[in-house]
Amino acid sequence: MKIAIVTGASSGMGKEFALQLNAYANADEIWAIARREDALKALDGQCGVPVRAISLDLCKEESYRAFAEILETEKPEVQLLVNAAGFGKFGDFEDIPLHEDLRMIDLNCKALVAITRIVLPYMQAGSHILQLDSLSAFQPVPYITTYGATKAFVLSYTRAANRELKAKKIRMMAMNPGWVKTEFFDHALQTNGNRVQYYNHLYEAKDVVATGLKDLYKTRKDYSVHGFPIRMQVRLVKLLPHSMVMTTWLNQQKKPKNNKNLTTK
Repeated sequence: MKIAIVTGASSGMGKEFALQLNAYANADEIWAIARREDALKALDGQCGVPVRAISLDLCKEESYRAFAEILETEKPEVQLLVNAAGFGKFGDFEDIPLHEDLRMIDLNCKALVAITRIVLPYMQAGSHILQLDSLSAFQPVPYITTYGATKAFVLSYTRAANRELKAKKIRMMAMNPGWVKTEFFDHALQTNGNRVQYYNHLYEAKDVVATGLKDLYKTRKDYSVHGFPIRMQVRLVKLLPHSMVMTTWLNQQKKPKNNKNLTTK
């Protein structure tokens, strides 16, 4: 059986990947992973192929073992893995509870590496891996401190691993969107305290995911950035000293832009 796997599939970008991937991946079934089983089951009938709901908390190591056992039992051929599970918290890093900082590292980094390694033995030449990353991976970001650092890890890990996997003809790519209108903000802004107020461009999840899948299957890029303004920003950040980039970022937060109605609650 040929399958595609999407983590974080219950909402936001992960859900959008599940809805769109059938146009690219030759899968008989989508395995959708997240904590909310009801939201995963609701995907069945919307994705063009059957969806198997797998309720797991990827912040817990026992979930890795449980998923590895499912793969060992089923022995599928994995055509595509999308690691979209993750979350962020904005605000003064000292005010964000330590357990939330550690959960960010566990989900954004540890779980991504674990699921990638567990799935790889079930992939063959021509398989693809997409790691959902962030624009914050390219620079240090005050008041998005830990989240940005986890995404820097994802970018470095993905680009290096992609080189190693070339010999197996398996492709891995990071997707680095800017601001996307999803439920991400429901959690991120809980601790913000008006620290992050400037959102230069807000994109729709369906458009960002369409770009990511196209770049994964139609190009040789090892990272993908949606939107011309954001691509130009990435180029500029690479040229300027990070001290200057951080100062510019902090000055921007004094001029709120597109900061209303970001949450779904």
